[in-house]
This record gives sequence, C-alpha cells and structure tokens, in this order.
Amino acid sequence: MKQGLSLRISQHLALTPQLQQSIRLLQLSTLELGSEVDQMLDENPFLERTAEEAERESFGLAQADVPVSSTDLEFENATTSGATDAYSSSTTASKDVEESSFSAEDGPSWDGDGSVSLSPDDGEWGGEARAKGNNLSGDDEMDATELARNQESLQSFLHRQALALRLSPEDQAALRFLIESLNDDGYLEDDLTELARGLAGDDAEQIEELVHHFTVALRLLHTLEPTGVGARGLAECLSLQLAALQKDTDLDIDLDVVDVALRICAQPMDLLARRDIKHLMPLCEASEAMVRSAIGLIGRLEPKPGRRFVDVERNIVVPDVLVVPVGQGGQMKFQVRLNPEVMPRLRVHDIYANALKGHKAGGNDAANFAALQQRLTEARWFIKNIQQRFDTILRVSSAIVERQKSFFVHGELAMRPLVLREIADELGLHESTISRVTTAKYMATPFGTFELKYFFGSGLGTESGGNASSTAVRALIKQFVAAESPKKPLSDNQIADMLKEQGIECARRTVAKYREGLRIAPASLRKEL
Repeated sequence: MKQGLSLRISQHLALTPQLQQSIRLLQLSTLELGSEVDQMLDENPFLERTAEEAERESFGLAQADVPVSSTDLEFENATTSGATDAYSSSTTASKDVEESSFSAEDGPSWDGDGSVSLSPDDGEWGGEARAKGNNLSGDDEMDATELARNQESLQSFLHRQALALRLSPEDQAALRFLIESLNDDGYLEDDLTELARGLAGDDAEQIEELVHHFTVALRLLHTLEPTGVGARGLAECLSLQLAALQKDTDLDIDLDVVDVALRICAQPMDLLARRDIKHLMPLCEASEAMVRSAIGLIGRLEPKPGRRFVDVERNIVVPDVLVVPVGQGGQMKFQVRLNPEVMPRLRVHDIYANALKGHKAGGNDAANFAALQQRLTEARWFIKNIQQRFDTILRVSSAIVERQKSFFVHGELAMRPLVLREIADELGLHESTISRVTTAKYMATPFGTFELKYFFGSGLGTESGGNASSTAVRALIKQFVAAESPKKPLSDNQIADMLKEQGIECARRTVAKYREGLRIAPASLRKEL
C-alpha cells in the first residue's frame, strides 16, 4: 500500500459554547431558567442582578421584522436539525466548561477580548421575578408555596387523633406503625401478617403476637377520621362509611337503602362499576328502585379517604407572555408583551470589568488574566442568550396570536388548525426551534392561561372542504356532553352524528379518543339512575 498526502475541503457544523448555551436556555421553563440564573450568579463573579432597565442589544426585537437572508436561514436549519443529536454532547460540553481549570489553553473560547465595549452598558435586560403579595399582611405574610407546604398530612392528622386514645405502649406502637404504613389514598395495602413478618423475621411466636396487636390497632384505626381510612380495599372502605351512616342518628337517611348498599359492597366490585342492576337485584334480594337508590348513595361516598390530605406538588404557573385586548368591537386588537415578572435583570459588574480592563498581565499572571477574561465574556454571552431567548418567545407568541385571533375573541370553539411548520416558515426558523419555544412556556389570555403548545392542533375535514381544529372539536364535544340529558346521555355514535350535522367529519373512534382525553366517562357511566 502506497502512502501519500492529499488536501480536502469540507464543511461541518460546530456547536460553539455560545450556541450550546442558547439552545439549552431556549428549552428551559421559567422555573428552570431561574435556577440556571442563580447558578450562574454563584459561579461567575462578573454577573450581578440589577433593578434598572437598560438599552436593548442590537439584535433584539428592533430587528425582529428584518427579512431573514437565505444564508442565515440555511444556518438556522443546519443548526437546529443537528441540535437534537448534539444536545447530549452540549450538556457534557457545558459541564466540561464548568469543571475545567481557568487556563486560556484548556477552556472553550467565548470569542471575547475582555473589553467593556461589547454592549452600551454591558446589557442588563429583563426583570427579576418577585412573588406577588396575597391578602395576608404584616409578619404573617407568606407566599402560596409556603401555604402549600404547611398542609397537614394524613399521618399527622391521624397521629393527633391517636393521642386522645388511652392505649398500652404495645398497642400505641402498633397503631402508629399502621398509620405510617398507609398509602396516599388512606388504604392499608400490606397484609398484617406480612407487616409482622417484616418486623419479627422468622420468629413465629413473635409474629403471632404482633398480628394480635396489629388487629387491635386496625379496629381502632377504623374509628378515626376520615371515615374509611385503613381499609384494605374499596369494598371495605365503602362498607366502613356506610356502617358509620347507620350509626349516625342525626342523618335523615333511609336505613333500608343503607342496608342494600352494604349488600352491594359485599358483591364483586365490577358489578357496581358497570351498574349492573339486573344482576345486583337477585344477589341483594332487593327491588330495582332500592338498588338504584343504594347505588346513588354509594356514589356520594369518598372512595379515597386520604385524597384531601395528599400533598400534591403545587406548581404555580407564571405566564411568560401576556395578551391584553386593546379597543372594542371590530377595532379590537391584542397586545402581546413579555411578563416582566419572569425576566431576570442581569448586567456585568462594572467595577470588576473596568478593573480587568485596566490591568496589564504578564509573566505568571497571564494564565489567571486569560481565565478572568473568559469569565467576563461568558457573562456577556449569558446575558445576550437570555435576551435572545425572550425575543424568540415573543416573536413566536405574536405569530400565534395573529394566527389564532378568532380564539382570543370567541374562545376555543373558534380555534383554527395550526402546525409548527406554519409558524416556522413565517418567522424563518426551524420547526425544532418552535417546538422548544412552545414547550413549558405559558401565555395569559382573556380566557385563561395556556401552554403555547395548546394553540397548535391538527385539522379535521369539513363538508365545505376546509379544516376544523381538533381543539375546537374537543370543545364542541364538551359542550354537547354538558347539555345532554342526565337520564339519556349521548353515545359516541350520537356525538359523531351531531358533529357531522355541524359539517365536521369525525369518526366514532376519534370521538372516543377525544372524550377520553377530556376525562369524560362513557355514556353508560354518565347515566343518572
């Protein structure tokens, strides 16, 4: 084999640290962006918060309407098409930047020279989010997150009730153990023997003693509030609540209906779920009217006693974009603007930047000087990328509002079909960029707060040859179900026929899919007994 040298010219896409950071910031939610800003403030001494408004960068919204050149569009397509595959490598590269030593040779280049003339005043931009006050005042003021954290758990509620019981130390410990073994719904999923075996191992005598204490503790647990807590299944939970109704003499309730309801709970639960009255009548030895009344009574019980104590993570949705109507009637327009509460105000620390500019490094200080220059340029690029992130969000949101103007006037019934490609073509961006912008970003509208992805939907054919948005079809289905007769609910076939009368071609299976997505039960379960 003969060896030789040859020259070859080729093009390839290089994801610079700036581009990697821009892609990563674009897909972050508001909460994630806040964490990213806090982390950067901790790591970069040249970055600080400010309360002042600064001049915008030259590539901001003032240039938003400038036509995109073919060269820039090709670069955008090439960049975004490779961003998905390169995201994992970009994350690794970002970590490498943070973990690398401060040396000019090892660290990535941020294309900066350390001067302070990169922007008019180092580009502070946006607004630091502050929590809005509530109706509390004085020293008792707290935000919604703190109120959510102060919610009492089911276990704490039960432990407080258990303090009023006079129990032996063994029974008290057994009751406490059972309370801690409950799941979020208030059920005791584990068998008493299995719980005892987990504590005593293979000691049969100790297992038997523990099961005895657990049995006593379980009977005590069933007497605590909320009624039905500690049940081993749905049937037992409902039976405990019905038994409590029998003992409550203050309630004006037919005890015969309660008795039939207890018999129903003793039958297989699938019969109750299907409301199979014909099979329940002979099994419960009751008339059809009594069975219907008993099923109606069971429907008013709580199948999950611990539901109201579940400490659900409460994510307060703060909109990134605000849409405000301006004018009235046919002259109504919609103003789209960024929410100042979610925009971090950042700037480069002037004192540190000027000190670095006036310092002349030489000899052993050259490496440290180059590392500080890199940090300074990194801070400026971080500010620019945040500004570009919000600029892109605002451009996309404005395009969405323009396309879906009917929604902002008439509501979701007037939603038009819209796909990512339409917005991408209009703004000269790639579809993946639009997808990143519309994920976990929210818009406050006159009809509520929605994720930007909500305004995109496929189209269904109509008799006139046009398309109807799937979102509008879902709204129609919800409207039909809300207006139906409780004694004769609409089937999926009937809803499909009603949509056809509106000129919308929608198959029964599509109606069923949309109905399930709206969490609407089938007609058999919506029927009033």
